[in-house]
Amino acid sequence: MSPELISILVLVVVFVIATTRSVNMGALAFAAAFGVGGLVADLDADGIFAGFPGDLFVVLVGVTYLFAIARANGTTDWLVHAAVRLVRGRVALIPWVMFALTGALTAIGAVSPAAVAIVAPIALSFATRYGISPLLMGAMVVHGAQAGGFSPISIYGSIVNGIVERENLPGNELVLFLASLAANLVIAGVVFVVCGGLKLDSTPAAGSRAAGAAPVPQRAAPRSAELRTDPTPATTKPGPETTSLTPPRIATLTSLLALVVAVLVFDLDAGLTAITLAVVLSTLWPEDSRKAVGEIAWPTVLLICGVLTYVGVLDEMGTITWAGEGVGGIGVPLLAALLLCYIGALVSAFASSVGIMGALIPLAVPFLEQGEIGAIGMVAALAVSATVVDVSPFSTNGALVLAAAPDVDRERFFRQLMVYGGIVVAVVPAAAWLVMVVPGWG
Repeated sequence: MSPELISILVLVVVFVIATTRSVNMGALAFAAAFGVGGLVADLDADGIFAGFPGDLFVVLVGVTYLFAIARANGTTDWLVHAAVRLVRGRVALIPWVMFALTGALTAIGAVSPAAVAIVAPIALSFATRYGISPLLMGAMVVHGAQAGGFSPISIYGSIVNGIVERENLPGNELVLFLASLAANLVIAGVVFVVCGGLKLDSTPAAGSRAAGAAPVPQRAAPRSAELRTDPTPATTKPGPETTSLTPPRIATLTSLLALVVAVLVFDLDAGLTAITLAVVLSTLWPEDSRKAVGEIAWPTVLLICGVLTYVGVLDEMGTITWAGEGVGGIGVPLLAALLLCYIGALVSAFASSVGIMGALIPLAVPFLEQGEIGAIGMVAALAVSATVVDVSPFSTNGALVLAAAPDVDRERFFRQLMVYGGIVVAVVPAAAWLVMVVPGWG
C-alpha cells in the first residue's frame, strides 16, 4: 500500500472516530500528523509543525475572544432584544427576524453553534406560542447562521479565505460571502413557503406582549459550542439590565463596527485587530471580561488547527498532488467537482463542517490548478455544500435546535429534521455545482 493511500485512509479513520466517538477531530488530526508524519513520511517535528496555521489560530482566538466579551457584558442580549422588538407581535415576521439575527451574530464573529444556542430557545419558544412549525423556525435559525457565516470577519469566512490564501488559489471574499448568503436565503424562502409561512398572520398577534418582552435565554452559552449538543434553553423575562445600553455595551458595539471597518476598509488583519479590541475592552471593564478567555471557542481552534496541520503533512509527503491527479484522472472535471460537493455535504451532515472544508479544499488544489474549473466558484460551492446540511439532527446546529424545542414530540421533530437534512444533502450540492461551478467563476 502506497504512503499516499495510507495517509488518506488515516484521514477517513479520523473522521469516523470523531463522528462515532465524539472525540475532537483536531486532537485526532494532531495524533495522526505525528503518526503518519513520523512513521510513514519520515518527517521530524519541524516538518510536521510546518503546516500549523498560525495565522488562522490568531484569527480564531481573536474573533471568538471579542465575541465572548460581547456575550459576557450582555451585548448579544441587547442585539437579541433589538431584533425582537422589530416584529411587535407580527407573527409572519418572526421567522425572518430570527434568520437575520443569527446571520448577524455569525457575520460579526460568533461561532455558528454559539449563535444557534443563543437564538434557538427564543425562536422555538415563539414557535410554540404562535403555532409556527418548529421545523420552519429551526431551519430559519440554522440557515440564518450559515447565511452570515462566511463574511470576511466570520469564523468560517476567515478559515476558508485563509486556506485559499495558503494554497495560492484565486479567491474573492465577497463572492464567498454572497454565495452563502444567497443560497441560504433561497433555501429559507422555500422552507418558509412549504412549511406554511405564508399562512401566518402578518398583523400583531392578539395578546402579544409589549415590544421587547419576549423570553430570552440566559447569557451563558455553551463553552464548548462546537461539541456540546445538549443546551438547556432557560428563559427569563427581560429587565432593564438586559435592554439598556450600558457603557460596556456601547463600547463593544463600537468595537464590532471598528473591526468591520478595519478589515473591509483598511485591510488590517482580522485576528490581530480583534485581539487588540478585546484587550482594550478587558482593560476598561475587567469584571465583564474575566470569563471571556474561558469562553473562547477552544474546541474549534483545536479542530481546525489539528486538521490543517495534518493536511500540511499530506502536502509534505505528496498526497495532495497524488489525490488531485486522481480526481483529475476521472476525465470529466465537472463530474469530479460534483462528486467533491457531495462528499463535503454527506460528511458534514455527520461531522464537522470546518473540518471537512479544511480537508477538501487542499485536496482539490491540484485539480483546480488545471484551470478547467474556476477556483472561486468551486470553493464557494464546497463551502455552501458543507454548511447548509448543518440542519441535520446529527450535526451540532441541528441537535441544538432539537434540544431547544419546548413542548414538541421530539421523536417526530427528530424525524422531520432528518428527512429535511436528507433532502438538503441530495439537492443542494447539485444546485450549488450548477450555479457556481458550471458557469466557471474564477
